[in-house]
Amino acid sequence: MPHRVVVLALDGLLPFELGIPQRIFGLARPVEPQDRERRLYDVVTCSVRPPGPVRTDADFTITVGHGPEALATADTVVVPASYELGPVYDEGRLTDELAAALAHVRPGTRMVSICTGSYVLAAAGYLDGRPATTHWASADHFQRLFPAVRVDPDVLFIDDGDVLTSAGVAAGIDLCLHMVRRDHGTAVANDIARRTVVPPHRDGGQAQYIQRPVPDTEFTTTTTARAWALARLERPILLRDMAQQESMSVRTFTRRFREEVGVSPVQWLTQQRVELARRLLESTDLSIDQVARDAGFGTSTSLRQHLQAALGVSPTVYRRTFRSTAGSRARSLPFGKP
Repeated sequence: MPHRVVVLALDGLLPFELGIPQRIFGLARPVEPQDRERRLYDVVTCSVRPPGPVRTDADFTITVGHGPEALATADTVVVPASYELGPVYDEGRLTDELAAALAHVRPGTRMVSICTGSYVLAAAGYLDGRPATTHWASADHFQRLFPAVRVDPDVLFIDDGDVLTSAGVAAGIDLCLHMVRRDHGTAVANDIARRTVVPPHRDGGQAQYIQRPVPDTEFTTTTTARAWALARLERPILLRDMAQQESMSVRTFTRRFREEVGVSPVQWLTQQRVELARRLLESTDLSIDQVARDAGFGTSTSLRQHLQAALGVSPTVYRRTFRSTAGSRARSLPFGKP
């Protein structure tokens, strides 16, 4: 049976965010040609009230065909942002109507928020003592309202196992693609990203969008250096070599790189090598030692350390979980880092 995703549509919702789960999860199919017609997720939308109209923040309403009882069927519940959260946003407490709806959620259901949908999860107690994120513009208010939550305003999303939160708006795409990658592997997630015409993995966090959303056009960017590095990840890459690709000093290059990407060049290189190692572990029969060399980690020990730090699993466990074979389905792994 497909994994059931139930999206909770609240009055004042943002139509863009409401459509993200339907688009990403709705496109998920196995990569094996003989299984391409099989859906991996079943996505439905529900309201806190009986089926009927739900207001949006635009000049139209939507008609939702399911009431709150649909939440009892969910394997995953997604709560997009709303501009009409009322006491949830102002006081950190659920309305009676919302509390009654969430009471349908079964224990063990995976809970997900997009943007300020995190206020609903926090008010319901799902985020107490946990790391979480929300839109950077609301992060300070969110932290004051919910002091028991460990708020990180800089990341695009946080995966804490059975509770996941994303930053603002388009970060919901990043989170949903991550969930598909976690559930069914990189190949399935990349297939969705290609069909949706979005990057399968965005570098850095939302900090890059706060002060300077677009790099100053009078300055040279670091795009050439990144393309150069991606073409030779298996080789040693020094910071000065990347800076030379842009004819910059190391200091200037590092500052520009962080402004554009949101992380340091060294952190970015490690992320790219981890992603390459994941693809090789999933799609080839190369030994762990060879994967380590081809991904630029040099040794299996280094690969193991970096994969453990990024994903919480060893290369062997990752391959066993996500290796695609005809007629078999990848299992979900509860690792918890974005």
